Amino acid sequence: MKKFDSTEILKPTLTLFIICLIVTFLLAFTNVFTKDAILNQELKSQESSQRIVLPGAVSFLESEQDGIKFYTGFDKNNKKIGYVFSNEDKGYGGTINVMTGISVEGQIQGISILSHNETPGLGANITSDKFTEQFKVNAPKNGFSITKGESNKNSEISAITGATISSTAVTNAVNKSIEQFYNLIGKGI
Repeated sequence: MKKFDSTEILKPTLTLFIICLIVTFLLAFTNVFTKDAILNQELKSQESSQRIVLPGAVSFLESEQDGIKFYTGFDKNNKKIGYVFSNEDKGYGGTINVMTGISVEGQIQGISILSHNETPGLGANITSDKFTEQFKVNAPKNGFSITKGESNKNSEISAITGATISSTAVTNAVNKSIEQFYNLIGKGI
């Protein structure tokens, strides 16, 4: 019978502990070093999305009213031209984040899917122009409804075949933006 030697266990354990400590330090250093660059990139991406959903806006002012965070868009003459809202809803693969731009007249100028985890080839089609262009109408006061098949009303959105849950999630997020828009307009903002 072989005699137990504690160094057989202690030496690899200590080596593994030191490796883990070094890797943890390197990850923490990388996180601190890249945090500002990542934040800067996220802000650029957000501003780019704002310009997509509210074309014509050259600057945005972040505001909050009654717990609603939104951005007011201004043209080159510093005239208010609309609002941008970000909302989310639960889709098939997780949370779907949607940015919606609405003009001061109540016309939806565009939507942008900021993030999603929907199934490629099905739910991921929520980013297609064919789907997102349906929202470019006057914002219905009661929001949009989802329909299977072709839509025959401005307040109906045709769901993507095989992706009704994803289509509904985007529609719900846009409807939240519409509700926030009418709440702000009702308060004279």
